[in-house]
Amino acid sequence: MSEIDTDSLTRIRDLIRWGVSRFHQAGLFFGHGTDNAWDEARLLVLHALYLPWETPESYLDCTVTTEERDAVLDLLSERIEQRIPAAYLIGHARFAGLDFLVDDRVLVPRSPIAELIEQRFAPWLEREPLRILDLCTGSGCIGIACAYAFPEAEVVLADLSFDALAVAESNIEAHQLQDRVEARWSDAYDGTPGERFDLIVTNPPYVDAEDMSDLPDEYHHEPEMGLAAGADGLDLVRRILAEAADHLSEDGVLVVEVGNSMVHVAATWPEVDFEWVRFSRGGHGVFVLTAEQCRHFQGLFLETDT
Repeated sequence: MSEIDTDSLTRIRDLIRWGVSRFHQAGLFFGHGTDNAWDEARLLVLHALYLPWETPESYLDCTVTTEERDAVLDLLSERIEQRIPAAYLIGHARFAGLDFLVDDRVLVPRSPIAELIEQRFAPWLEREPLRILDLCTGSGCIGIACAYAFPEAEVVLADLSFDALAVAESNIEAHQLQDRVEARWSDAYDGTPGERFDLIVTNPPYVDAEDMSDLPDEYHHEPEMGLAAGADGLDLVRRILAEAADHLSEDGVLVVEVGNSMVHVAATWPEVDFEWVRFSRGGHGVFVLTAEQCRHFQGLFLETDT
């Protein structure tokens, strides 16, 4: 990049436009918080200039100093040359309208479940949940966002990775939710013996072997244990379904994200009437089951978990 003449990049808007062009030229993948080159470049440029995402459009015509321009170009260069997701470069990501600390110990928050949280899981929840489990929590973004949506609820953030739990605990502290939100080690439900929840939400590893081999470079900066889940992507989903009835309250609800592995879910359990969520802002592969359904089909789920 240093060989390219950048002296003409004098305004914030120039740097963003230049970043967009270079991102397209380099063939970057966008899917870790932004879905297009403009938003990605704007995010990185504003961060390098210590400006918030909400910076007014009029500010984009402000002139930058030479030192500021160099800082921006260094950050854009790192994004291009190393294919590091922008969220890792800036150390945080937005999810459900909230800000979360992130690094390469956790996946970058991007689940479409954010839309369900903002809608308070209507119409599936019949009452206000008092206990919520965010299984495979990673950064804790789903569970913490649920704590905001349901201010009376106690929330357990569960994960197998101690590294991920450290990040989740940092986010609990950052949002000052220590009185209602707890981070806990758990391999599936092993860390919640005998406990029941009104709402279990989980974004577990679900990428099948074929998709893992085809992932863009950006994904390889994320922890593989948060993505890969066997040949059909259902290694952990089988356990989650088999034991869900034992951890849901009488009228509880289970929400599971499986992404592209929804085809494997349908093929593995054709007898089950999974309700697949339709999202207005994009996204797919999230199903909802009631506690009654989990109890009814538990025998079937247990058979396929062997």
